[in-house]
Amino acid sequence: MSRIGKSPVALPAGVTVTIEGQTVTVKGPKGQLAWTVAEEIEVRQDGQQLLLTKRVENTRAQAMWGLSRTLVNNMVTGVTTGFEQSLELVGVGYRAAMKGNALSMQLGFSHEVDVPPPAGVTFAVPKQTEIKLSGIDKQLVGETAARIRRIRPPEPYKGKGVRYAGEQVRRKEGKKK
Repeated sequence: MSRIGKSPVALPAGVTVTIEGQTVTVKGPKGQLAWTVAEEIEVRQDGQQLLLTKRVENTRAQAMWGLSRTLVNNMVTGVTTGFEQSLELVGVGYRAAMKGNALSMQLGFSHEVDVPPPAGVTFAVPKQTEIKLSGIDKQLVGETAARIRRIRPPEPYKGKGVRYAGEQVRRKEGKKK
């Protein structure tokens, strides 16, 4: 039994929800997000909360119940407070800067790497070795951070590369003489 799907999604003040068929649209102070819920799940609004229930009893409905509740909750959180992801650049000469609204990084290649922001994500560079991504869509912010990290992932010998803030890189011992 899903313990996540049972709990209701609280709607803070300033957030409006529109349910049209299986599409849930959440509007808040930071923007608007929409998502289509699986056919096995029913969404209804009860005052200042959303309740998700299963229409049928099978394994797919069970799996989609908790997932749907979490995704709807992430939409509500995104339009109220938003999401943020931080990246660190580790290595001699590794630095980032803003070029307009695009991110420009020097990562040890013979050229600079420019990353344009996707719609809904903004970049900020508080320090040369720190990148902050923010937006209302949790999946899009996380995917953009992963794409930036994939350009130069941390290597295990010296630990150089792009890593998530607070990420522990497992270090290997070099060759022995």
